[in-house]
Amino acid sequence: MATTSQPLRGKTTCKKIFWAMFPHACFILSLVIYAFLGALMFSHIEGTRKVTVSEEYRTFLQNLTYLTRNLSDNVTENEKVFKNDIPELFNRADPVWFINPEERWNFFGSLFFCCTVFTTVGYGNTYPVTRIGKYLCMLYALFGIPLMFLVLTDMGDILATVLSKCYNKFRELQSKILASKLCSGSTCSKQNELKSRAQSKIVINEPLTIMELLRSQSGMKRGPAKYRNVELFEMLIARENENTQPARNKSIERWSSCPELAREKTVSRVIENFDKIGKEVEKLDVPIVLMVLVIFLYISCAAGILPRWEKKMDFQEAFYFCFITLTTIGFGDTKLEHPKFFLFFSLYIMIGMEIVFIAFKLGQNRLIALYKKDQDKCGSLEEVRWEHRDSGTSR
Repeated sequence: MATTSQPLRGKTTCKKIFWAMFPHACFILSLVIYAFLGALMFSHIEGTRKVTVSEEYRTFLQNLTYLTRNLSDNVTENEKVFKNDIPELFNRADPVWFINPEERWNFFGSLFFCCTVFTTVGYGNTYPVTRIGKYLCMLYALFGIPLMFLVLTDMGDILATVLSKCYNKFRELQSKILASKLCSGSTCSKQNELKSRAQSKIVINEPLTIMELLRSQSGMKRGPAKYRNVELFEMLIARENENTQPARNKSIERWSSCPELAREKTVSRVIENFDKIGKEVEKLDVPIVLMVLVIFLYISCAAGILPRWEKKMDFQEAFYFCFITLTTIGFGDTKLEHPKFFLFFSLYIMIGMEIVFIAFKLGQNRLIALYKKDQDKCGSLEEVRWEHRDSGTSR
């Protein structure tokens, strides 16, 4: 019996783990598939577009050649052209004129663009040019941004659970260390002896039947019939509560014997897992200073790794770029030379956005609590003023 029950327990635990991880895997997989489909779509639409030389581009080239021909050997005269005329000419130029669509909109470039769309970063250096691409970009963002927020909320629950458990473990360890320092050896040994004596006196007996319980209660026979009935009713309720545990085991046997009912139970469990999304972030209560320290260390790790393939970046520039990315500001002033390598950093971006999201949520909760305290103080002050006025009028 023990050998047959062990594989069944292993199967049930595996099923529980699978159905617990199923919603998280569904969200992440759906986001990955959505990103890959968007990359294929935009690489086909924007990468295969025909490059036409417009009239504006021709006038730009004519003005540029005119300025270069008028350059003289005098350096002071050329400074005016280099400082004013040429920068003004390039400011009016369209960046699309200098982009090769096949190179910019390959699969990795399109995938990088899709990640900047549904993460709402939007650096601005890559954007659709064709009218169909613009319409599809709006439609893609309309469904991609809610999906990304759903993944962020779901992963935020996991991170919030890990952070809260780590923080609680740290507080428990801190309290134990403080208790061991404050508590002297003699008092602690006395407390341990008292606890051991109290535990040794506790005897766990088997539950009695109703008849044995009635026979053991001699005081019941002496009392009036009314009180006897009340006590008997209380005993019956207590006996019924004791029998509820086997009933649950019987229901578990029915679940295991009937596969249709077991299927319904697993479906309801999955629905419960979907309903729990976003609850752990609301429960999280850790100091904001700790969250700021976690964000600083997290961005510092990326800022140390990113300059290895982005040669034009140093640590400070990479730190600035990661902060602007994780907070979804995305100015676009810092450009990546190798966006395909940065795509391997996409998991880092998602986890970092989770941490920043949790920090913002904690800050929001602290501000709301602060406003509530201020309102309570204002309300109590108003009550005191009204009491003083009432006392003054009564005099």
